[in-house]
Amino acid sequence: MSYEGKDFAAIVQEAVADALGIDVDEAVPEATLLGDLGAESIDLLDILFRVEKQSDVKIKVSDIAELLQGGIPDEEFADEDDVINAVGLAQLKKSLPQIDVEELAGKLTADEVLTLFTVQNLIDLVTERAALATSAA
Repeated sequence: MSYEGKDFAAIVQEAVADALGIDVDEAVPEATLLGDLGAESIDLLDILFRVEKQSDVKIKVSDIAELLQGGIPDEEFADEDDVINAVGLAQLKKSLPQIDVEELAGKLTADEVLTLFTVQNLIDLVTERAALATSAA
């Protein structure tokens, strides 16, 4: 599979816009999918399907969860109240460099993590997967 010459940013932004019924210029890289753009879980599946159709890069919701949590077990990622702890926040900072860890400390729950995922995070994930597939070929 050749990914050469594919504009993953444009593919992702177009997929987001089409799935959510918004203008492409609203699908800016810094916009959060579930927060700013109002996507719901079903919309996220639609976006990922559209991205795959246009780019040949398959991303599942579980891939996003894996990226966010970095393989850290739930009990080490969040406390008993489901609030993301220091270990979890450090991992999230790696996968979501745009977040303000100090602002989220002690407040962010596991259910809210996906609301921090931006268009740019998805572009980066698609680009990374394409690069991995290319190097493995």
